[in-house]
This record gives sequence, structure tokens and C-alpha cells, in this order.
Amino acid sequence: MNCICKAETQMEKQFAQADVDLHLIDELLAQYSKETGNLITVLQKAQDIYGYLPLSVLQYIADEMGVKRTQVYGVATFYTQFRLTAMGKYIILLCEGTACHVNGSERIATALEEELKVNMGETTEDGLFTLSDAACLGCCSLAPVMMINGQAYGPLTPDKACSIIREIYAHEKLLEEGGVTA
Repeated sequence: MNCICKAETQMEKQFAQADVDLHLIDELLAQYSKETGNLITVLQKAQDIYGYLPLSVLQYIADEMGVKRTQVYGVATFYTQFRLTAMGKYIILLCEGTACHVNGSERIATALEEELKVNMGETTEDGLFTLSDAACLGCCSLAPVMMINGQAYGPLTPDKACSIIREIYAHEKLLEEGGVTA
């Protein structure tokens, strides 16, 4: 038993902890928790509700479904569709496909990382931006290209990419001050 607890504690370190309302998934669990074969569906729907899968949600799902926490953790970490940390309001996907790569996506990545003060795969401290790369965005004629919340931007230069980020920050500041409606 002690060995299981240590393994569980080690696994838990890779998940973000957040104070969330666990009762938001009670209806979901009531509908799907009768069969352990529904675990992936429950995780998908829980992620839709919270935007990612915080540790407390994973533990609650395990307890309510009557499955081992390590099993839930294993499924959540195995499938790339599951996010274990909160995402920003704006999801930046930088294309790393062949056309984008040969047209300088690496320089764009460096500029964005410097502008946002994050590394690829991270979210800014203010929670506004998550910077990720994508194998291909299917916008080769715009290479190099990035997509922000589904909107494609390209062809990019490092300066143009940073300018787009600054425009979004300026818009968010106006929203915060009440000067613009969303």
C-alpha cells in the first residue's frame, strides 16, 4: 500500500492544482460513472467544462467512478487531447510545417517567446496567451503562419507577429478599462 501511495504522489506532481467547483461535473458523473469504460468520455466532458483537467477534478472523477486514481492519471497523461494545465484566453498555434519552417517559423517562435516571456507550450503569467506549436495548420500559402483562436495570421515576420500580440494586449487593456465591448 505504501508503494502505491508513493507512486500516486509522484504522478500527482505533474498535474496543476486549482480550486474549482467540483459539483459542475456531478450531472456528468451521474450520467456516465456507472461504467469504467466511460472514463475517456468523462475526462473529455470535464475538460470541456473546466478548460483543462486540474488534479482535484481527476481525483473527484476517480473517487466518484470507483476507479483507482492512478488509472485516471494514466489515461489523462497518455492521450494528447487532454490538457493538464490551464490554457490562456488566446491560444497561439505556430505552424512548424515544412513551408513555414523553410520560411522562418523558428525566428517567429523566438520572437514570440521573447515578447510573451514564455517558452513554447507555456501560458503567460496573466493567463492571456498560451504559446504552442502545430505540425501543420494547412495554410501553406501564408507561410510562415500562426493561428490565434482559429484566426490565421501570415505571412509573418518576427516584428509582425509581435505587433499582432501587442494589438491583442491593447484591446484587452481597453476591455479591462471598460472602453470596448467584447
